[in-house]
Amino acid sequence: MAHYYDSMPETASDRRNIEFRANGINFSFVTDTNVFSRNDVDKGTELLLTSVIDDIKESGAKKGTRLLDLGCGYGVVGVGMKSVFMAFDVTSVDVNSRAVNLAKENAAANNVKLAKCLQSDVLSALEADDIFDIVMTNPPVRAGKQTVFSFYEQAYEHMSKGAAIYSVLQRKQGAPSSEKKLKELFGNCETVAISGGYRVMKAVKESD
Repeated sequence: MAHYYDSMPETASDRRNIEFRANGINFSFVTDTNVFSRNDVDKGTELLLTSVIDDIKESGAKKGTRLLDLGCGYGVVGVGMKSVFMAFDVTSVDVNSRAVNLAKENAAANNVKLAKCLQSDVLSALEADDIFDIVMTNPPVRAGKQTVFSFYEQAYEHMSKGAAIYSVLQRKQGAPSSEKKLKELFGNCETVAISGGYRVMKAVKESD
């Protein structure tokens, strides 16, 4: 059975266009078979994007902030964040080759330039000196808890001191276990948004 977290999708392509609006900006995305939430932008992804935009605006955006869209799918978070915070340095990664190609295409179509957009099994394709100030992820819960936890563990190794990771999950899909894991890794975790059964959690790396 084909999954959106397959590295090399073999299902026949069936591209479509979807429209999306966030932070007063209209976006157009091309999606395809074997990518996550191909028919519309997932509600969790939308909540992640809007709540992190609000959180950053409240604390003050800094030029040159390095942001990682971990498990980028067809590019909603990376493209959205770069559109709002144009001075950010945005990297997008996903295990799915089809998703990565769509993310590149969608960045160009929405007039943003990503620093990197890579196919990567979690963060294996990144260099040791690829370090980020913000990590955002809507992790692939259907791939299993250990895969989700590997997102957090590998992200931790690529985060600067004071960097924040934001993760969105539904309670029924493991938000409590993710909260526990983030607290174990980072020593802290807070909920920054709840809507429609989804929860956006934030953890801050307090030491190198």
